[in-house]
Amino acid sequence: MEDVYIARAGAQSQDRNTANKIKALCMAACLENMVNRGDLTAVKVHFGERGNDAFVNPLHVASIVKEIEAVGAKPFLTDTNTLYLGGRRNTVDHAKTAAMHGFCYPVFDCPVIIADGLRGQSFTPVEVYGKHFDSVRIASDIVSADSMVVVSHFKGHEAAGFGGALKNLGMGCASNEGKREQHTTRPMILEDKCIVCGACMNACPEFCISIAGKAVSIDLDHCIGCLMCMNTCPEHAIDLDWKDDGVVFVERMIEYAAGAVGNKTGKAFYINFLTNITPHCDCTPWNDIPFVPDIGILASTDPVALDKACFDLVNGEEGVFGSLLPDHHQPGEEKFTSVWPGTSPMLQISYAEEMGLGRGEYRLIEI
Repeated sequence: MEDVYIARAGAQSQDRNTANKIKALCMAACLENMVNRGDLTAVKVHFGERGNDAFVNPLHVASIVKEIEAVGAKPFLTDTNTLYLGGRRNTVDHAKTAAMHGFCYPVFDCPVIIADGLRGQSFTPVEVYGKHFDSVRIASDIVSADSMVVVSHFKGHEAAGFGGALKNLGMGCASNEGKREQHTTRPMILEDKCIVCGACMNACPEFCISIAGKAVSIDLDHCIGCLMCMNTCPEHAIDLDWKDDGVVFVERMIEYAAGAVGNKTGKAFYINFLTNITPHCDCTPWNDIPFVPDIGILASTDPVALDKACFDLVNGEEGVFGSLLPDHHQPGEEKFTSVWPGTSPMLQISYAEEMGLGRGEYRLIEI
């Protein structure tokens, strides 16, 4: 059973402000055992897509950086470039987006280093031996880092059910080609729902969606499976073959997560923010209202236990009426498959255990 530490949301005094909660979490979960003096420490974050403001507040990330610096390590903020159109597809745009969102001086005095190079082509092969891959393509600067602190915004995800530490490792630490290897999912048009508005066509980064008369078609030979069309469709007229594609997507993502920490045994620390718990990934250029209230901040040295604790805590909350959560509002009812029907969120936990990433059984410790 793995220890997961939680600092609950809410404060009535200075000693319970977010910076002090983060300090207490880092002490309780023994950050200093994972990060050593002189380490070049990757602080794996998500800078947020332009138009999205649900990502972890840079002031909170700065508090984490301060704790890393306190042990004598040399942190740098990092993420990898995206497949889809937006403000993070190459390092130049990505660094500008990070600065626009507050990940810059004077909030930070550490650098932003995009880990997979100028166009997402810098990677190091890492052996994993899973169902789908013997080797995965992990961003070179992730592999080169001496240690890693993974800072994740726990929220829903349209293909994985939820996104937390495991997704931040799997998709977030992959190079461009590594992301392509994971995105084998291929969307399909639900003709009875489609109103031929063209939103999906405009969102496609590969220009493989076309409209002829009153019909929309997807060129599946050129589709990269990024699901921006599915995210963008206002009528929910684009879906996946969840039985096959959804399972394969999650398994591939978890195998990549195993590769991301392949050389980080005893050198990785995880913090999940259970705040602003929105339905979508922070990759979308917008964010909806949260579907459950803020819960708190959690830390652990085990990403599987951490994500499982977050999953359980979200399901233990009362759902927010008027959010994307259509039902299952009562505490104890499973929320993620209600927001994203067809997804298999618990597969992340079970397959991560199988891949040796950690254990789903945990002890929740309040601080």
